[in-house]
Amino acid sequence: MKKKLFTILILLIFPILAFAQEPQKTDIVFKAKILEVLKEVHKIMPDGTPTTQQNIKLKGLEGEFKDKEIIYRGVDDFDVIKKAIYKEGDTVLAIASFMNDGEVNYYIIDFVRNNNLWTLTIIFILTLLLVGGFKGGRSLLSLFITFFIIIKFIIPQIVAGQNPIFVSVVGGLLIMIFIIYITEGLNTGSHIAVLSIFLGLLATIFFSNLFIKLAHLSGVFSEEIFYLVDIGDAHINFQGLLLAGIIIGTLGVLDDVVISQIAAVEQIYLTNKHQTKKEIFKKAYKIGISHISSMTNTLFLAYAGVSLPLLILFLSGQSAFSSFEQIVNNEQIATEIVRTLAGSIGLILSVPISTTIAVWWFKKIKSH
Repeated sequence: MKKKLFTILILLIFPILAFAQEPQKTDIVFKAKILEVLKEVHKIMPDGTPTTQQNIKLKGLEGEFKDKEIIYRGVDDFDVIKKAIYKEGDTVLAIASFMNDGEVNYYIIDFVRNNNLWTLTIIFILTLLLVGGFKGGRSLLSLFITFFIIIKFIIPQIVAGQNPIFVSVVGGLLIMIFIIYITEGLNTGSHIAVLSIFLGLLATIFFSNLFIKLAHLSGVFSEEIFYLVDIGDAHINFQGLLLAGIIIGTLGVLDDVVISQIAAVEQIYLTNKHQTKKEIFKKAYKIGISHISSMTNTLFLAYAGVSLPLLILFLSGQSAFSSFEQIVNNEQIATEIVRTLAGSIGLILSVPISTTIAVWWFKKIKSH
């Protein structure tokens, strides 16, 4: 009896074990070229939004799908808003999705943009080298180093659970030192710039951190943030990540303002070395004020440009917010306000800081 029962159990369990040992094949993403648009249907959604659906013949360009003709069936009864309309000759990213029954479904993910992006990158590099010459080449080198520090140091350290503020300050200082000494060389102006940017960055960190806490900003304000919850081996401090973004975003503008201001002080000093510190400061400060206004607008417009779709949504009256007070109280908008204003405060303070240090140096040190 026991033998029979054991045999029955084995027969029942075996198919389950056999099935478990055959995992579903992983989806494959590959490049493909559109050979023909087989069918195109234009629909109007219930809310009045137009949408286009297409059935498309593709030819695989790589991997196991190379030269294989496949069909993407995008025309169906579901209300799907297509973000792109494809035509013959387009190169796209496609995905092969394998079902449990062995059937394979094909979908188009998006256009392949690599070649266009590489072309634009080459145009940018050539423009920088032709217009900027040797200094443009040094700027390009500093840009690559900046990218390397962000990709290889700042991001991995944050993902590993390190304090985002500490990581960004250290990474920012490394970026700043490389940028200034590579583009400007080892000289007095570079030393003053490093010190001035560091002090301006401290002001930005202080005000950003203060108002992130006072305004109860969590740092979790967009869909992209939620994807970071399960990334890495440790919990990411999202408030710290927000502050880290402000630090990195402000750094480049500080660099521009401070170096220009120090150069202005030096030129004013060289025109008449007998001027008093007060006279040099006043003249340089006037230049700095005009620079501040343009750079502050630049910082604001940069953030406004990124948040433009969100601003349109809120101000169009189509959102859940009925008043201006409710709009600015929204965490995403409040975050952008803190980001812009705190960065601008550090930017504004960098002018008197760099001017004061530069005037003191040229009058006290260089004149002796």
